[in-house]
Amino acid sequence: MIVAIVLLSAVITAYESVERFYHPQPLHHLGALAIAAIIGLIGNEVVAVFRIRVGREINSAALMADGYHALADGLVSLAVLFSAVGVGLGYSWADPAIGLVITAVLLKIVWESGLTIFSRLLDGVEPEVLESIHHAIAHVPEVETEAIANLRTRWLGHRLHLEMDIMLLPTLSLQETQGIIHTVEEQLKAHLPYLGLIVVRAVPCPETREQGTGNREAEISPII
Repeated sequence: MIVAIVLLSAVITAYESVERFYHPQPLHHLGALAIAAIIGLIGNEVVAVFRIRVGREINSAALMADGYHALADGLVSLAVLFSAVGVGLGYSWADPAIGLVITAVLLKIVWESGLTIFSRLLDGVEPEVLESIHHAIAHVPEVETEAIANLRTRWLGHRLHLEMDIMLLPTLSLQETQGIIHTVEEQLKAHLPYLGLIVVRAVPCPETREQGTGNREAEISPII
C-alpha cells in the first residue's frame, strides 16, 4: 500500500511537471515557500532515517517502506525549495525540471522497496541473509559450509524461520551429534538475532553412504 502511494506521488509529480513545461505558472511568496520547504525537508528526513533504521534492525519491510515514503515526502520538499530558489533567480523552467528529477528518484525508491516486499511475499530472502547463515556455520569447525543441504528460509513477520540439514560422520555418538547441532543453533542465533524457528537436522555424509552396507533405509535416514 505504501509503495503504491509513493508510485502515485511519482505519477502526479511527473504529470504536474510536464504540464508546467507547457503552461508555466508563477510562484508567489517565494520566501515563505522556501522556509516551509526547509521545515518539511528536515522533519520528513528525520522520520525517514528513524523508520528505515528501526525497520532494518527488526527486519520489517513494511516499516522500511514507510520510511521510504517519508523520504519521498522529504524529496518533494527539497524539490519545492530548489524550485523556489530557481524561480527567484529568474529560471522559470527550474520548477518543472526539478519535478522530473524528483520523479526519477521516487521511481527508484518504488523499485527498491517494492522489490524487497514482493520478494518476501514469494518467500525470498536477501543475499546478505544467506551470507550470514554460511558465515555462522563457518564458526563451527565440525561442519563445513559445503556440508549444508536442504537449506530453507522464510520470513514470517519480523522473524526468519530456518530449516537445514548438516552432513556429519555417522561414527559420531548421539551426544556428539547433539552437541554439534546445539553449537550450530547458537552460532545462527548469534549472527542472525532475528531468527525465529530453527530446525537443524544431522544426516550422514554422502561418502559414508556409498561405503555403507547397502541398507537403503539406513542410508537415507537422518542421524538425529
